[in-house]
This record gives sequence, structure tokens and C-alpha cells, in this order.
Amino acid sequence: MGAKRSGPYFCGIDAAMDVVGGKWKALILWELQNYGVRRFGELRRGLPGVSEKMLIQQLRELEEDAVIEREVFREVPPRVEYRLTELGVQLNAALEPLGAWGRERITRVGAEKVHLAS
Repeated sequence: MGAKRSGPYFCGIDAAMDVVGGKWKALILWELQNYGVRRFGELRRGLPGVSEKMLIQQLRELEEDAVIEREVFREVPPRVEYRLTELGVQLNAALEPLGAWGRERITRVGAEKVHLAS
């Protein structure tokens, strides 16, 4: 694990936010939770606005933290698939109350919800 992402931490929330911090990581986890195994292109289409470079970086960090696993198939063209690990499933379960709070906030503030095509 890289030095910048291995503590020291002030508390458990600090350590957890190190893993899920950033705009795209929680959405990547959501995508994998809802759709299971996804190829890179499917993830990119499921997350409008993410650049290829940023998606690669975020996937690498999640893989480094053992939250997702990456499987490369030696085919032409190459195929790469991503899936949640057991730690990723546990992390999503821990994030569920936060997601519920966020859904209530969407309603409370009357915010528009983005509807993504899968």
C-alpha cells in the first residue's frame, strides 16, 4: 500500500474515508454492488463524467485496498473485469446507512436525482 494511504489515522472514520474518499469511489462501489461483475467500459458508461484516467486511478486504489479485484483475460482485444471482494461487500454494507441518510436528504432539499442508463 502506498505511504500516503496507510495512516497514521485519527480514528476509524479517518481510515475509512481514506478508502472511499473522492468523487468516484463510492459510485464505483455502488455500481459493482448493483450490477456485479463489470468490465471497464461498462463502469465508464455507468459513471458519466468520469475520465478514463480518473477511473483507472480510482480502480487501482480500490484494488490496492483489497475492496475490489481485477481479473485480466488474455484475449484479443484484452478483457478486464472488476468485482467486489468480501471487504468490498462489507464496506458497502457499512455505507448503506449513509446512503439512506443521503436519499432522505435528496427528498428533504428537493434535489434532482440523476437517472443512469445501465
